[in-house]
Order: sequence, then structure tokens, then C-alpha cells
Amino acid sequence: MVVTRAWRNGTAAERDFPVERVSDLIGADDTFVWVDYTDPRAADLEQVEEELGIHALAVEDAVERGQRPKLDRYRDSLFLVVYDVDGLDADGELVTHEVKAFVTRQALVTIHGADVDTAAIGRRLDANADIADHGVPWLVWGLLDAVTDHATGTVEDIERRIDELEDDLFEHGDPREQQIQRRSFRLRKALGVLRRQVVPTRDSVASLLHGDAETISDGIRPYFRDVEDHLQSIADSVDQLRDAVSSVLDTNLNLASNRQNTVMKKVTSWAAIIAIPTAITGFFGQNVTFPGEGQWGGLFASLALIVASSLVLYRVFKAKDWL
Repeated sequence: MVVTRAWRNGTAAERDFPVERVSDLIGADDTFVWVDYTDPRAADLEQVEEELGIHALAVEDAVERGQRPKLDRYRDSLFLVVYDVDGLDADGELVTHEVKAFVTRQALVTIHGADVDTAAIGRRLDANADIADHGVPWLVWGLLDAVTDHATGTVEDIERRIDELEDDLFEHGDPREQQIQRRSFRLRKALGVLRRQVVPTRDSVASLLHGDAETISDGIRPYFRDVEDHLQSIADSVDQLRDAVSSVLDTNLNLASNRQNTVMKKVTSWAAIIAIPTAITGFFGQNVTFPGEGQWGGLFASLALIVASSLVLYRVFKAKDWL
């Protein structure tokens, strides 16, 4: 699936035209285009390579999945890889989608899977149509700004979940150790994915701002600096939240250790209380006559008493979370 749009003199001109017309449209200096591919085939990218003169190595990278976030510079184009964050799923796993882009002087070509909502990018561009006269950098900014906003929302969601996790540590004196540990590790894993797949985009934006794309005019640089500031804030938040999750894990382990020490003190105290009469009667050999002595009924009665006493102690210890 492919969606195409063209602008002329900063004004929307055409859309949904064949890819074969791209080279004709950009033949005019006042025209730039956006070609958006969803799950393209290799033949589709070869067509773009011919229309825009994209470097073969960039096309090869675009076909392969799992690229690291980066900005590669070729003679007449740039190749950008970013990750769009779609929040946390029901299991607490971070959902990300790889987005690749070819950037030329008059064209932006985006490549992604079906789960990426490029309509949000389109709405962002339409809402900022007053700066469309900046051309392709305006399109690149729309892509980066949308990706950054999605990542910011996810970071805020993770921060809220960590706050809830901290509250659960002391809820009713029973923090449910295993559940908190699982949630903590999932959040830490999600933060690790953000650190690997989103934070490096900050370096790509910095590279654009410091001359990797000469077409970025002074008029749109503040918009890129705003994206860079948000990415820097995300990077700082990720580091802080990782420390917060580590603190939750350490606190949970300390609370578990304290509870274990309390349980040991109680069990030891009861054992000492029971041990004294046991030691005294054992030292003096005090074996008293009891009903059923020397009979099978007495044996079964004593066994039943032992089992019942053990079960009662087990129920009591289990209710107090000592076992």
C-alpha cells in the first residue's frame, strides 16, 4: 500500500498519484512530495530508487528489519531510522514500530508496517501548514515530532505506573512481593527498550541541526530544536525512572528481609517457650499415664492430635504470611 502527497509553493497540490510521477513532479524546484509505503515489496523500493536516485545501500537497509536508530548520509540523500512507540500492552510489554525514511532535497519516503498511524503525522502537518514552505524539512519535522510525542506519552504512563508500584509497597503492610517484582522487571525492561530504540533519535536530530542536512533553513530550526529538547527530556526521564524502579526493587527486597526477620523472631520465641517444658519433662523422664495407653485407640488418638496440631499451626502461620 502506498499513499502519495505533493505540495507546490507550500500549498497542497496533489495526492494519491502514481509513484511513477514523482520524478516529473519534483522536476519543478517549487514542488516536494511525500511517498508513504506500508509493508512495501522489494520491487516497490527499486521503483523509488529509480525515481529519486536513492543509494542502493540505503535501499538494502530499508528492506532489512531490526535496524538500529540512526541517520546515514549519502551523496544526495539521507536515510533515517526511528521507532514509533505505541505504549504498553496488557502484559506490560513496550510496543514499538520501526519507521524508515529516505530524505532527499524534494522528497520524503517513509516505510513502515501496518501498525504505524501515519494519519497522525498527516494531521500534524495539516495543523502546521503555515510552515509548509520549508519543504521536505517540514515533513521530516512532522515525522519526528509525532514519534517524540508518542514516546513522551509512554514515559508519562510508565512514570504513573511506577508511582502506583511505590504506593503498593506499603499497602496494608502486604506488598505482594512476587507481583511487585514482576511489574518492576517489566517496567525496567520497557525503559531499556526506550533507551535503545528512542533515545538515540536525539543524536539524529542533533546531526540534522548541526549541518547534516543543509536544506534545513533557519525558519524551521526552532521546531527541530523543540523536538531535540523533548528527546533530551525523554532521555533524562528514562534514566531517572530506571533508578526509581531499581529503588522499588531494593525496597521490596528490604521489606521482605525485614518481614522474614520478624517471622524468625516470633517462631524462635514460640520454640523457646515450648522447649522449656519439653526439656524439663524430658530431663526428669516424666511419662504420665494417658487414656488408651498400650492400645491401638491411644495410638490413633495421639496421631490424630499430632496431625491436627500441625494443621492448625500451618493455618496460623500461613494466615500470618510466615510460610
